Amino acid sequence: MTDENYKRRLTAILSADVVGYSRLMGEDEFATVSTLKSHRSLITGKIQEFQGRVVDSPGDNILAEFNSIVDAVSCAVEIQKTLQEKNQNLPENRRMAFRIGVNLGDVVQDEHRIHGDGVNIAARIEGLADPGGVSISGTAFDSVRNKLPYGYNFSGEQKVKNIAQPVRVYKVLTTTEHAGKVIGEQRFVGRISRKVAVAVIFLLAIATGGLVSYYVYLYHSGRIEPTAVDKTAFPLPDKPSVAVLPFENLSDDPATDKIVDGITGNIITLLSKVPTLFVISRNSTFAYKGKPVKVQQVAEDLGAHYVLEGSVQKSGDQLRVSAQLVDALEGHHLWTERYDRQFKDVFAIQDEIALNVCSALQVILGKGEQARVVQGGTRSVRAWELYLQADTEYRKWSKEGEAKARELLQQALELDPEYGDAWRRLAGTHLVDARFGYGESSEASLIAAEEAINNALSVDDTDSVAHNLMATIHLWKGEHDNAITMGEKAIALNPNNADNVAKLAWIMFASGRPEEALELIQRAMRLNPNYPHWWLMILEEAYRLSGRYDEAIETIKEDLRQLDNYFTRTRLALYYAQTERDEEAHAEIERVLRMKPNMNLEIWANAQFFKDRSQLERDLADLRRVGLPEKPPPSPPSGNQD
Repeated sequence: MTDENYKRRLTAILSADVVGYSRLMGEDEFATVSTLKSHRSLITGKIQEFQGRVVDSPGDNILAEFNSIVDAVSCAVEIQKTLQEKNQNLPENRRMAFRIGVNLGDVVQDEHRIHGDGVNIAARIEGLADPGGVSISGTAFDSVRNKLPYGYNFSGEQKVKNIAQPVRVYKVLTTTEHAGKVIGEQRFVGRISRKVAVAVIFLLAIATGGLVSYYVYLYHSGRIEPTAVDKTAFPLPDKPSVAVLPFENLSDDPATDKIVDGITGNIITLLSKVPTLFVISRNSTFAYKGKPVKVQQVAEDLGAHYVLEGSVQKSGDQLRVSAQLVDALEGHHLWTERYDRQFKDVFAIQDEIALNVCSALQVILGKGEQARVVQGGTRSVRAWELYLQADTEYRKWSKEGEAKARELLQQALELDPEYGDAWRRLAGTHLVDARFGYGESSEASLIAAEEAINNALSVDDTDSVAHNLMATIHLWKGEHDNAITMGEKAIALNPNNADNVAKLAWIMFASGRPEEALELIQRAMRLNPNYPHWWLMILEEAYRLSGRYDEAIETIKEDLRQLDNYFTRTRLALYYAQTERDEEAHAEIERVLRMKPNMNLEIWANAQFFKDRSQLERDLADLRRVGLPEKPPPSPPSGNQD
């Protein structure tokens, strides 16, 4: 494409993003997808009402442009006002807040899309907004401050990622008392004597010199503020524990984020294969992505002795990756390295980092172990990039997203038919179809998933996640013994994969082995302190089926404080019924039927996977006794009845 195909122009850009989207999806995927669709429709309607245009809406983000900056800011305020009203009608756990950023800036138009610093600044400002709030850039503020009935709070000049100069940021204040006011803009006014000025400058120079000298000392000594063992949130395990922070993207192109996250994720996967290491789950370390955080805090939050951090810079075919391993308890660097290579060498860099970390931690790997740590994946960079794009689509959990992911994965597999990760993710898309009813039938989706997993295992029979997925299929088909065998093999191949451990915990309680389930789910929660919400269900059921009802009820009440839904309420009613607290059980069932009027015993039974059907029959009898209907109520008649 030639330069004549691009158009450069000034426009008003609005960027909106969901607050805590990953957490919401982890707690209740169905509810989150439903709420997001509803909120997205409302936002799109408001954008059109203010003469704007939706440019893109990937995942939980919406990007729009307006010809008028006044319209853009007015629209942002109106969106937040309307969303607040809509959220008031939703249960607290279903409420979804957005951050909105607005910028007036130069963009490059490529057909229907827009690119450039103007877009990037809007996205960065959005990240600085309060949940449910609107932040605008200095250029936007200069244009609207006397044209709209709002107030503004100056947030200072912010250094934002991939933008050379600091950006002025203002929060929009919509209350009547703030109208026309600008808070926080202060300039140094007044005169001081020449002698005082010279003295102040002299003292500042001394202080600055002292700070520079101190930080130079810290740099050369590798000294970092140490972590106190008694302050860690979890006891340290008896083997080296490592947390790998998301590597920082130092490239000018935000699209490189997927590659950087892919590099980080691959390093975590490689290290997690080492049985003599304790590797914190990606889900927990990625909670720090994009946040300024100290190594000390990470170590304390996650109970990690060592923290690996780094950065990635990509320019054309050139790649620079820097990595450093920190001993958080002692407060110094154990190992640091910089790799300047071509992009095609990205996989070799990941392998070298993983092996160097093992060496720094004095972990001895035999030849077989070393080969297993670095093997797998693909050596086709293009296939890997397609996989990363597919992974983004897959995690949307939508019918369209799964279809797009399959299309991208098929392209990756055409480039590398022995790309095990791609076969495994392809299986995952079919499992999502089976779970949400996106395919022609659940049976057909399960068959397609099983075929893809078998292809993954034929490429690499040591792929722990493929064994995990096969365990899921066996459980759904009622083949509990096979599910246990595959689940145990998944953990044997990768004992640090928290999802593998949690899945086997689920299989164990469904197979009538709750004590083992309890030990496994607690182990998974240690590996991934930022665990998804549904793991609490496993913990609750493991307690209940072990006869520890008080602990089950205590846990489920904590569960409800995080996510109050009808299925969790039904479990609480069951626990009350089985401890002869029928009055409380009846009250819970009444709440359930208010939340989901068609909830019934059939829906409950279809969601259970007990090997011992008598366990399910006992549960159904107890729920029936405390008021859960046998079948859904009849639909009201429609139309005229003769």
